[in-house]
This record gives sequence, C-alpha cells and structure tokens, in this order.
Amino acid sequence: MDIFRPIQFFADSVSYKWFGMERDSYLGSATAFFIYDVIKIGVLLIVINYVMAMTRYYFPMEKVRDMLSKRRWYGIEYVLAAVLGVITPFCSCSSIPLFIGFVRAGIPLAVTFAFLISSPLVNESSMYLFPAMFGWKVTLLYNIVGIGISILGGMLISRLHVEKYIKQELLRMKSHIDVETENKCNTLPLFTLMRYWWQDGMQITKTIFPYVILGVGVGAVIHGFVPARVVETYLSDTSWYSIPFATFLGAPLYANSVSVIPIMEALVRKGVPLGTALAFMTAIVTISIPEGMILKKVMRWQLLGLFFGITITGIMMMGYLFNWIF
Repeated sequence: MDIFRPIQFFADSVSYKWFGMERDSYLGSATAFFIYDVIKIGVLLIVINYVMAMTRYYFPMEKVRDMLSKRRWYGIEYVLAAVLGVITPFCSCSSIPLFIGFVRAGIPLAVTFAFLISSPLVNESSMYLFPAMFGWKVTLLYNIVGIGISILGGMLISRLHVEKYIKQELLRMKSHIDVETENKCNTLPLFTLMRYWWQDGMQITKTIFPYVILGVGVGAVIHGFVPARVVETYLSDTSWYSIPFATFLGAPLYANSVSVIPIMEALVRKGVPLGTALAFMTAIVTISIPEGMILKKVMRWQLLGLFFGITITGIMMMGYLFNWIF
C-alpha cells in the first residue's frame, strides 16, 4: 500500500477537478506533480525532524557517533546504512530530511552518505516491481550492485575527510531543550518536551522548505513539459556513449522509482538496451535538480559536486555492466 496515496489523490483533485486541467496536458501533469511532491516532502520534513529531535533527547547520539567513528567495524556500518536506505520508501528529495537528521545527530558523514545514495537508488519498490518486469536475475543483480555503489561511495567519502564542507550553521542550531538544560532545567514535563520537539522540528523544516518549493517547482516543469517520445528517440542508440547520454538526460528529471520503473519497462520493450534504460531510470530517481537545490542548503558546492560525481560514475558503471551481461 502506498502511504502517500491520499496526497496523490488530493494533488490530482486540485489539478484536474478544482482547476479543470486536462489529465494528459503538460500543465495538468506539472501542477499535480508539484502539489504532490511539495506536500509529501513537507510532511516528511516535519515528521522526520520531530522524530530526530525526540531521538536526540532520549538516545545518546554522542555514544553512537563515537562508536561509529572510533571502533573498527570493517565496513559493517556502511552496509547497515545502505540496507536502511533500501527499506525506506523515499525518493531522492524525500531522503534528505533523514540525511540531515543523521548529520545533526552526529552520525559520521560517510555513513550518512551511504544511506543518501542507496535510499532512492535501491528501495523497496525495486524488490516487488522488478521481478515481475525483468525477472529475479536482473532484480538480484540490480540490488547487489546498487548497495555496492552506496557502500563504496560512503567509504570514499570517509577517505577524503570532507566534513568541513557541511554547512555548520545548520548543525549549530541550538534546540529549545538544550537551552533549558543550560538553564539547569534538567527535568521537563512530557507536554513541554513534546512542544520543544515540535519547535525544534519546525526550526529545521522552515530553513529547508523554501528550497523544497524551488527545487520541486523546477522538477515539475521538466516532468510536465519534456515529451516522452524525445526520451525514447535518443535512448535507442546502442553506441558506447548512449549510457553517459542516458545518465545525463535522466539527471535533471525527478520522479520516484514506482513511477519510473514502468517507463523503463516500456523503453526496454521498444528496443532500448537494458543497461541504458537502467542508467536513465537510476539517474532520475537518484540525482536531480530539485535534490541538488535542497542539498545546497546543507552542504557546500565541493561536497555537492563530489556526491553527484560518485553517484553518476556508479550509475554509468551499472549501465555498462548490465549491457555487457544482458
């Protein structure tokens, strides 16, 4: 069951019933997309930031940070982060609130990057849609390679020591509970705690949300006004450069995997090589202009460029591998 279906129903109702737009029109599609994603990501921002505020109060995040930073885990922490990304039903923009929560909680940046890559790239939809469309062999290989890309990306980040490129003003925001603790009010009633958790969650949400609106707006325009036949025409090429082209063609677009996997199936049936179609799909769900705009509020351009570089390289390698095998 899609937990966001009511939001989709509302977005469709506003676009097609209230505003009277045609369901198959470019403007109607773009409007429904914009309403749906702004509400969905806004709700996720509020809920996740509230939960992370509550978690920081009850859970000793400093100990978790020290444990992950100082103990030798031999890569297990990256595997756990990547697997967490697989089981969370988030697209590239929706996974950012949880990424921010992890960073603010003190979880090592490299581990959070493994989650940020895997969450949209390999999620639960690929588990139940891929087998019916492409078979278990493709499904297993896709999930294994996707998790592997996430783990290697996180490990590379850990080697480069790029924590300085996270915008510290976002991480230095003092919570209301921290202020009360400094004032020696160590015991707070539950109702007061709930109110502070809400205020802390809204503090970070208000900081990020304008970028959500801007990013999703750009994504909606691209989503609604780029004809599907243009994509089909240029992806059917079997030359070596078709995979880089498919990756960079998909990168500016924005959608979740549930809506893109059927498009990928249609492309494959029309003769597009599997690896090329896969590169196009994974670029759409993993990297996008809206995601870049939101992440720019959290990190500096050096780290943002590194994230996109690692992810794009991994996507192209996956595409070449699948074209070679299949």
